[in-house]
Amino acid sequence: MKKLILIAVLTFLGFSAQAQTKKNKNLKYTTEVNGNCEQCKKRIEKAAFGVPGVKSASWDVESHQLTVILNEEKCSTADLNKAVAKAGHDTKEVKATQKDYDNLHSCCKYERE
Repeated sequence: MKKLILIAVLTFLGFSAQAQTKKNKNLKYTTEVNGNCEQCKKRIEKAAFGVPGVKSASWDVESHQLTVILNEEKCSTADLNKAVAKAGHDTKEVKATQKDYDNLHSCCKYERE
């Protein structure tokens, strides 16, 4: 009888632990991305949309804020930041490589920290 109760309790704990790891299908995420112009806007948004699971992406030239809605079951915020950095733009979380930054058009080169 004690074993049966123990098995029932462990089963319940297992199901409750699985429920807590459910990922958000419509996560709204905002991060700062360096850039200067409309050409940067197109490049940043294209890089964001290139990540599977990104549903919407909008970068504001004035505030340098990238706002994205993504499905965490298909991608993560880290995936998004890496893709934008690969396009040559530093994010708050991931810095672009020098080679990727150097590939930017001259008007798109921003002051790096």
